[in-house]
Formats: sequence, C-alpha cells, structure tokens
Amino acid sequence: MPSAGSNIGSGGSGRPHSPRKILIIAAEASSCLYAQRLLEHWKKHNISVEAFGVGDRAMERQGFECLGRAEDLAVVGFSEVLSHWRVIKKAFYDLVAAAKERRPDVILLLDYPGFNLRFAAKMKELGLPVVYYISPQVWAWKSGRVKTIRQVVSKMLVVFPFEPEFYDKHDMKVEFVGHPLLDELNPEHLNGTSRDAHRARYGVKPGDVLLALMPGSRVSEIKHHLNVQIGAARELLKKYPKLKVALFVAPNFEKEQMQEWLTGLDFPLMLIKDEPFSMIDLADVVLCASGTATLMVGLLEKPMVIMYRMNRLTAYLAKKFVKTTKYFGLINLVLDQLAVREVFQDEADVPHLVRELEPLIADPALRSELKERLRPAKDRLGTKGATERVAKALEEYWRV
Repeated sequence: MPSAGSNIGSGGSGRPHSPRKILIIAAEASSCLYAQRLLEHWKKHNISVEAFGVGDRAMERQGFECLGRAEDLAVVGFSEVLSHWRVIKKAFYDLVAAAKERRPDVILLLDYPGFNLRFAAKMKELGLPVVYYISPQVWAWKSGRVKTIRQVVSKMLVVFPFEPEFYDKHDMKVEFVGHPLLDELNPEHLNGTSRDAHRARYGVKPGDVLLALMPGSRVSEIKHHLNVQIGAARELLKKYPKLKVALFVAPNFEKEQMQEWLTGLDFPLMLIKDEPFSMIDLADVVLCASGTATLMVGLLEKPMVIMYRMNRLTAYLAKKFVKTTKYFGLINLVLDQLAVREVFQDEADVPHLVRELEPLIADPALRSELKERLRPAKDRLGTKGATERVAKALEEYWRV
C-alpha cells in the first residue's frame, strides 16, 4: 500500500514540493474506473497529487492510498447494508478522521449516495469543498435529497444530458462533463474489423450466436442474478444447439471467484475476463444486470435484456419510492424510450427471461432492428474528454 504521503506525478504546475491533495470516494466498479482515469490524467501531465480515500487495486497502482476498499463497501439494499454495517461505519469514520487531519483541498465523491451524502455533510462541517462526480439518481427517486445536496455539495459534475436542467431548477452549481465511458470506446469495437478473429479465439464460429451473461459487479448482485441467468442459458441451449454462452467477469472480480459460484454447472460455459468493451464486443445478445453495464452494452449497439433482482424488502421500498422515472435501465433513460426490455424482481425468473431472450437469439432481423434503436445513445452522452473536463473543473479548488 502506498504511504500516507505518496503522490501521483512528480511535480508540475509550479508546485513541485506542495502536491495538490484530494480525498476521493469511489466505491463501485464503474466509479473506480472513472477515478482511475483521473489519476492517470494527472500522472500523464506530471501534476503532483496526493490522492487518498476509497478505491480499488487499479487505483492503488496509480499511487492512490486506499483507506477503504471498494469491494468491501459496494453493497446495495437495506438488508445488505445492515450486514456490512460494521465495515461501512468503520470506513466512514476513518475517512472523516483522515479529512480532519490531512485537510484535502477538495473532496471528490462518485455516486454511492447513501454513504457519500452523509460524508459530504461531515465535510461541510469541516469547511472542505465537495465536488460530486456521477450524480445520485435523485431525479428518479428521493428527490427531496436535492435539498441536502444543495446544502453540502459545492458543485455537481454530471454525465447525463438531462441532469443539468434538473439541478438548474434546484439552484445547484452544475456542469455537464459528458460520459467518461465514451473515452473507453475503441473504434475497432464499432467497425467490427477484428471481431471475427477475436470470437474465433474463443471457438465462436461465424454462424454461432453468442449469449453473454453479465450478472453485475457486486457480490450481492452475483448472489441474486447468477443462478437465474445460468438457468435461462441452460433452457435456451436445449432449443438452440448452436448457441454459445459466455459469463463476463466484472473488473473487480477474479475468474477464480466466479468459478466458486459455478458449482454443478452442466453445460459448456466460457468464463471470460478482459476489458469490458472488449468482452462485450464478442457478444450477439446480452443478458445484463441493470447498471453502468447497460450503457456499455448499448454503446456497442448489442441487443440485450436488462434484469434486476434484490432482497424482497429492498425491492418493496424501491417500488414504493421510485415514482418519477419510467425505466430503470440506464440505456433506456438515455434514449428516453423502452429501447430494450426490462424485467424486475419476481418477473426476472428463468421462464420470463427465456421468453424475452429467445426472439433475439432466433431472429437476426430483430437484432439488427435493436442495433439501430441503440445507435443514438453515443450522441446523447456528449463528447469524449470527460476526464479532462473533470480535472479542469477541480482546478478552482486547489489551494495555491
């Protein structure tokens, strides 16, 4: 682990002996990726930054000091949070103590609202500026949280085109930076130049249909989604012998971890871990847990079915409080239409998923139609360069 004084970059901007100091909380796989890109940006431009807080191993490799680990904190749902409460509480107060002692120039919070908004309130008490990158989905539920955000957050950096208007209406300082996933897109993934050769390495022939399973990036999501996704794939294989099935491993998991959850598997399953877009490029059809992954799949124009299951109490509360949005899949929210099918909770069982997936597997014309429907997503998410715009927005908070 890097020491308390470890820096990213070796100087720059006229401050070789006084690094900029930032506390970052990135507690989920996608947030860790976006934070990692920010750390890489500073290193590339030789800007000395002392960065610490919550992150993952990839962030550590960029010189980040982990006071809390994303994999320990990335839980969703009332009962799941309760079961992890001691770990979460300890991380919270360790971070507050670090902020008091080290007085960072700015706090950068990414998503994770239950934890981060409480933390922002503590930082407000300490007189430390808070910038929020990747907004909580307050436009979808608990919109009363906007009052809290306005009180404790100095500035919102948002990634969806419909968010600035929402925050403007609530008198919040807001900037649309575009979506950082656009910077992850490789042109090869969109023109298909290397796709056949890539698929061939996994034994996927030109006439095969590859169904990809993406159960999520949290342990709780694996527990709720993996078995039902495997069950749906098993049923589809009985009818479509040319179907190939792959399980895509999220960046924060290792293949060995996933293998531990695959006991009793009775059909051929490819277990693949690679860069997310490289994996998704292999697929013809995706069964995807709701979350950032739906944006990745949509940006590559892959037909998909979005699903989500959770603890029954959490699901009840979600249905009770989510009133202001028509969809739960991010790609559908971006496109402002039901571009791809969504199934939630009890509906997301094996028979229902099979019924939703089967037309996509059987009908190439339907897959082509869905590709066209997903195509506008890239233009709606802004332009490349989100990380540079975030770095620029933070400059006003660095102490000289």
